[in-house]
Amino acid sequence: MINFEDELKKFHPSLEIEEAEDAIYNQDLTDIADLLVGLVKEDKESQADKEEK
Repeated sequence: MINFEDELKKFHPSLEIEEAEDAIYNQDLTDIADLLVGLVKEDKESQADKEEK
């Protein structure tokens, strides 16, 4: 039978995974919330421009 405590003591994370994790977390990615905020801002700006004319 597998002794999970012994297996956990032997565990060492792969360096490649840690490097990939750092690369992923350090990117500034645009998500759907950022896109929606940008669209609302553009819409407000275009409505303000129409009102000025």
